[in-house]
Order: sequence, then C-alpha cells, then structure tokens
Amino acid sequence: MLLQPTDTINIFKKQPDQIFAPGEIIFEQGQEGHTMFGVIEGEVEMSIEGKVIETIQAGDVFGQGAIIQEDHLRASTAKAKTQCKLAVLDREHFLFAVQQTPLFALQVMKSYSDRFRQLKETI
Repeated sequence: MLLQPTDTINIFKKQPDQIFAPGEIIFEQGQEGHTMFGVIEGEVEMSIEGKVIETIQAGDVFGQGAIIQEDHLRASTAKAKTQCKLAVLDREHFLFAVQQTPLFALQVMKSYSDRFRQLKETI
C-alpha cells in the first residue's frame, strides 16, 4: 500500500521548508541540483524550454534526479504557480525519510514513473 498525499505531506512537514511567491523561479533548466522538493502547499509549474509540461500539486515531489545522480543538471524549470510552501530534501534528509518511512521511497518512485509516463504521452 502506497502512502496517501496527506501521509507524504506529514513527512515533508518534518523537513526544512521554503516559501515561494507566485511566479518565483525555484530552479532553472540546466542548473546544477542537489535537492528535491515536496509540495506542502500550493502548485508548481514545470517547464522545458519555456513550455509548461505539468503542474505539481500539494503532496507530490519534484526534482528527485538531484538526489539520485551526482553532478545532476536540472532537466526542467520549476516555477511557483501560486504561493508555495515547499519542503527541501537533500540526499541526507531523503535517506533519513526513507529509513523512517520506507514506503516514502515507493511514493517518490511512483511519482517519478507517473511523470515520465505522462511526458512520453505528450511527446
């Protein structure tokens, strides 16, 4: 059984967080990345070369590649669509969250897989 969005948000609430105003860039395509994010409140638009490809909702994660790969360059740009409260997880915090709640890893993998599948359908 996978975690529900409310369970995921509870895990995020234990992490350091940042607030982003509508329109504020969270990270840009091509930048080096070292953290992933969990959406506690608000919505985040993901775009590639200026084209919006999806909107991330509360309870979901983005930027996972940054904690999986070393020397990771962001494949997309993340921008706050609304005011957002985001949990920030570096590799150490991610591994701790997975150790405390192993199903969290499955939720992150599901999110990544779903996002990839949707992107393939778009292309």
